[in-house]
Amino acid sequence: MFCPNVEPSFDRAEVLPRRRRTLRGPIERPTFEKNMTPTVKLCAILLVAVLVVCSSFSTSPVSSQTRSATVKALVGGTLIDGYGSKPIRNSVVIIEGERIKAVGQIGSLAVPAGAEVISTEGMSVLPGLWDMHVHLMINGHSDYAHWDKTYPPQMEKVIMPASAKQLLMAGVTSARDLGGPLEASIAVRDRIRKGEIPGPTLYVSGPFIQHEPYPGTEYFRWGVNGVQDALAKVNKLADAGVDVIKLIDQDQMAIGEVHTVVSQAHKRGLSVVAHSHRPEEIRRGLQAGVDCFEHTGLATAPEYPSDVIAMIRERTAQMS
Repeated sequence: MFCPNVEPSFDRAEVLPRRRRTLRGPIERPTFEKNMTPTVKLCAILLVAVLVVCSSFSTSPVSSQTRSATVKALVGGTLIDGYGSKPIRNSVVIIEGERIKAVGQIGSLAVPAGAEVISTEGMSVLPGLWDMHVHLMINGHSDYAHWDKTYPPQMEKVIMPASAKQLLMAGVTSARDLGGPLEASIAVRDRIRKGEIPGPTLYVSGPFIQHEPYPGTEYFRWGVNGVQDALAKVNKLADAGVDVIKLIDQDQMAIGEVHTVVSQAHKRGLSVVAHSHRPEEIRRGLQAGVDCFEHTGLATAPEYPSDVIAMIRERTAQMS
């Protein structure tokens, strides 16, 4: 995969009941920061999220009594900031509401009176992970023909929520779902954001856009037939509220269709991700201005033609 840097959006705090505590959430610099060691200060600035058992917190003013009830302390684990700094053993992370307020060590950072103490002893505490390419509709199978025709009725209520929970339990706190049924993708994403079901913050594409859907996959693959149809399909996805557009098999599409998908997505404020394994998929994606390329360089194509490599180098240079 190669694509421009993606700025994560952290909007809530959660706690995972695993041997690894994964943190997410905006950081507010603590008042005692000037007394912190460089390593601890780096962790305080760079940690990006927090795990909590509650679903959400109000942003309205609260009393001191209510505020004290939202203070949590993760105590005892080995803190890894994800940026290569030396791990902090016997760490203490103080969380107030949705904010990481302080980071330190046992013996140097006191736990506020009345705070809920969550033991992370024997665990690693680290920033939440991003998975930039998932398909919640695919869960533990290798028979696409059977799966695609047998389980569509269970996608929204059973399969996709189960996949989302698995991601969260593995420490993934944000993910891009790049290809799935439209209504189910939107519904699962929104239920997670509302705190109704567990899962990572999702950014969904809904159905693939391609030349022609494979037999039996029309509910999550949309074919395009001409420029106007490509325009209509992108608008339909944008109107439904997707976060990104997913292209596949663009080497089988007319080049005008590819350009239309990308340009209209950009007009609607959406990035375009393209399955880009075959050389012509890459060429057309680069020509049309696709934002992110997936599966480029799979082992079945160990070497690309020189013109493709030159185009990739030029594109990468433009990103710097």
